[in-house]
Formats: sequence, structure tokens, C-alpha cells
Amino acid sequence: MNASENLTIFAGMLASGGVAVVDCSGVLGPDTPILQLPPAFAKNTPKVEIHKISEYDNDGPFFAWNWMVLGEHSGTHFDAPHHWITGKDYPDGFTDSLDVQRLVAPVNVIDCSAQSAEDEDFLLTAAHIKAWEQEHGEIGQNEWVVMRTDWDKRVDDEDKFLNADETGPHSPGPTPDAIEYLLSKGIVGWGTQCIGTDAGQAGGMEPPYPAHNMLHRNNCFGLASLANLDKLPAKGAILIAAPLKIQRGTGSPIRALALVAKG
Repeated sequence: MNASENLTIFAGMLASGGVAVVDCSGVLGPDTPILQLPPAFAKNTPKVEIHKISEYDNDGPFFAWNWMVLGEHSGTHFDAPHHWITGKDYPDGFTDSLDVQRLVAPVNVIDCSAQSAEDEDFLLTAAHIKAWEQEHGEIGQNEWVVMRTDWDKRVDDEDKFLNADETGPHSPGPTPDAIEYLLSKGIVGWGTQCIGTDAGQAGGMEPPYPAHNMLHRNNCFGLASLANLDKLPAKGAILIAAPLKIQRGTGSPIRALALVAKG
């Protein structure tokens, strides 16, 4: 059976409902939690704004449309390599220059929801990942890896989602050795359900913010604020995570979709 025949079968499964499409994105709007940085450290992204142009009225009698104030890294979003200083020199490191072939790939879902419920600062290590592989199978080259924490259940309460105190934000994420191990496997990218791809306390790691630092150093992608990972199997789904084709974009909000076989 050739690739064209396989694709025809796959299309038929989509049309018949044999393959489910799972929405892995949160709602993007004025209440979407936005990363908050210390004022002395960096400038923050503004909150999302949606402004009406017309809605079947004197400003446009037959149509409804809006204009928006929107940061590249708002809501469920994609981090391109140029987002971090370590990835700044890749000519294909922008949202308008990256290789779109890499955006659709098998996804490995590492379930850390129980550990994250017990410890908001839970860290996923290389040892955890290797143990997961022993149970579910090897992580392959050019595949996505995402960390399920069920943090998306907090998204309607920005304070709980950002979860910050006087010592900074507290949310689960990967250790440097976890990211280094995943890069050795040749992954296309890493994703989380939290506000960013790193743990809340990752600024104190070596290197600081290892997911950002090391992923983009290797021309890999990041996904943040993913949703509904509890609806995906550990292996066997396909993730589509396509950013807008923004000119020299460092990232983009996305509608992340997973394809999951039924039955």
C-alpha cells in the first residue's frame, strides 16, 4: 500500500469519525492569563483586547468582525526558536520561515497530573522520562513531547493559573537533564499546560529556563498553555501545532489539535 492509498484511508477515517479531533487549546480573550514578569526584569505583554468593528449595523450592515490587541505569546501559543537568545541566529527560526513539515507529528503525553496535584513545583527529570518509556515505548525522532499536569483546569482563575507569591511563580515543569535527554532523542518540540514551557521556579536552574534555553538552542519548538491533554493517549495521537505566519514572528497563538483513533 502506497502513501496515497494510506492517506485516502486516513481521510475516510476522519470523515467517518473513526479519528477524533481533540481541541488542545484554551479560549483566547480578555480573561486569558498572561505571563507576568518582574517590572525590573522585562516589559510585559498586554492583556488580550477584542474590539468590535461591526456586527450587522451602520458600521457594516451585512457582516460582523473585530480587531484585536494580541501578544505573540498569549494563551495557548507556540514558541519559535527566535523567541530566545540561544535561537536568534537560525534563519528558519521565525514563524514565517520555519519548516511546516515539522508542525504535524506524533505526540508523546507524559502524565504528571498526580505528582503536580501533590506538588505545584513538581519537576520532571530524565529518569522519569526513561521510566515512562519503559512502560509506553521509546520517544521517536521528530515527535512532540508534552507534559500533562491538568494545569488547564485552573485557567479560569488567573491567580491560580499563574500561582505566584513573594518567591515567584510556582508551576510544574522540566529539569535541564529532562530537556537534554529529549533533545538527544531528536524531538521536534516540547509542550506544557502551564503559562510557559518552563517550571515556575526555572529561573534558578542552571541554565536558567532550560526549556527555553536549550530547546531554541537546538532549533526546536515550544508549546504553552495547552489544554485537554487528559483526552489523549500516552502514545498514538498526532498533534498539529501551527503558528500564524507572522513576519519575523517569535511565536503565535495557536489552535492546537490532536488526532486520536477511536476504539
